[in-house]
Amino acid sequence: MGGSEYIESLRSKVDHSLLLLPSVAAVILNEQNELLLHEKISGNWSLPAGMIEPGETPRSALVREVREETGLVVEPVKIIDVFGGRDYRYVYPNGDQVEYTVVLMRCKVLRNSHCISDPESRSTAYFKKSQLPELALPYPLSALFDEDICHALSR
Repeated sequence: MGGSEYIESLRSKVDHSLLLLPSVAAVILNEQNELLLHEKISGNWSLPAGMIEPGETPRSALVREVREETGLVVEPVKIIDVFGGRDYRYVYPNGDQVEYTVVLMRCKVLRNSHCISDPESRSTAYFKKSQLPELALPYPLSALFDEDICHALSR
């Protein structure tokens, strides 16, 4: 898990025990309706995502996380849904347990900063709905490839 001072402080008190974490994730589709995914060093694929730091708004957290993990500068334009519960638990390779409450937002790309600063990132790629790899968290395909949202945003 990332090196947030907040998380390090909590982990010093609760070790690897389950933490509930508010977080955000980005749905970024290109013109071919392909979804942008982020490959972690562990080999897992996920949406560009991360936790909301203390004092940070969900929107600013999403902009920060997307830029760190992909090099893209985005604007969140729509909340798609909120996910959480047991299905959104994850155990990191070091044994840290988390359960995310995820605000999933559709984003518009403003520009590419060409600067990926997340040491946990390996690569990014766009995927068609039919070729989507297994994701670290079980987002429903209907939330990731919502045709109504795509058409409304392209107008």
